[in-house]
Amino acid sequence: MLAELPVRRVFRHFPVVSKHPRARRLAEAVEAAALQDAFFAMHDSLFADQGRLDDPHLWERVRALGLDLDRFESDRRSEAVAERVSRDFRAAISAGAMTTPTLFVEGEMHPGIPSPELVARLAGG
Repeated sequence: MLAELPVRRVFRHFPVVSKHPRARRLAEAVEAAALQDAFFAMHDSLFADQGRLDDPHLWERVRALGLDLDRFESDRRSEAVAERVSRDFRAAISAGAMTTPTLFVEGEMHPGIPSPELVARLAGG
């Protein structure tokens, strides 16, 4: 529902490895896919099947998305991708985020799943 609203969406990674040990590696996989214009395709596929997140399954996703697997692997392990994920994490901490999702609306932080009231406010209703 939020995807349909006339708002600017900005995605930032917040990989809390104490809650999800593979969170950082998965964020890096999404960033590697982004370098082949498949950020949300990879992101959505990971959330759609959270029981299959190890490398062989990532490679299946890469192939299914029509991405170059060698490039994906090289990018996923690159310093630039690691720094991007780290920068997002640090920015989230600095902004006061403690959970995902966290929305910021007109400078006001809204942690957790958006309430129906917030969605209605964003929709102008």
